[in-house]
Amino acid sequence: MAQPQPAPIDPATLPQLARHTMAAAKFPVLATLDGDQPRVRPVSPVRTDGFIVYVANLTRYGKTAEIAANPKVELCYTDEDHNQVRITAVAEVLADPALLAQIWESNALLRAYLRTPDNPELIIYRMNPQRVRYMKEWALEYHEVPLDPS
Repeated sequence: MAQPQPAPIDPATLPQLARHTMAAAKFPVLATLDGDQPRVRPVSPVRTDGFIVYVANLTRYGKTAEIAANPKVELCYTDEDHNQVRITAVAEVLADPALLAQIWESNALLRAYLRTPDNPELIIYRMNPQRVRYMKEWALEYHEVPLDPS
């Protein structure tokens, strides 16, 4: 059986393709390090601005200590067609009160479980992208996506 040859991708379309895949996949997998042991888990972003992804967390979760020790993370989105977006990022605790309020007001699940935006258990991470890569289904080749698609 011959290996399928993916159609060429116009580099100008990469940001749009990547954002479309992220929207279709919805729930990325987050990779962190626990010492020298990688850890992955699905996460549910509470906001996405381009390739900046915001993830809610609770202080008691394992990823809290992992990110505090090493804020370098990676998110991987895979849609039902097997397209992938990998975002290599540095996580920081979101401290912008206005943005925290917007996220709180737009997320009924946060409000239902945590009851108040100043719940000491709540952390929202801003995943600051350092690199974004896109792969079309099983093409076995990643394409660099410009961080500033303008």
